[in-house]
Amino acid sequence: MLSFILKFILSAVLVYGLSLILPGVTLSGVGGAAILIVVLAILNAIVKPILQILGLPITILTLGLFLLVINVIIVKLADYLMSSFDVHGFLNALLFSLALSVVNAVVDMIID
Repeated sequence: MLSFILKFILSAVLVYGLSLILPGVTLSGVGGAAILIVVLAILNAIVKPILQILGLPITILTLGLFLLVINVIIVKLADYLMSSFDVHGFLNALLFSLALSVVNAVVDMIID
């Protein structure tokens, strides 16, 4: 339980740091980052599997690169659902999703 809370807090702080570093990404604060982590988790649990099933032929044709587009769609959906999170454009959402994947991998390596 403690590792879950530690991962959540560390992820929220690092996502807020990403919003400060990456251009075109704005976030209201660490509290907004915590809400963003929850929203992204819900979208990844519910919407992402549906998009992966619907996009399976395109994913096969592009040798998996379409999964990056699905990640961008998830980030843009979070942008649409949250007023405290804003991402301008496809490329900024792609950079944010790639950086978020790296951050989550690092957090998982540190905590586990």
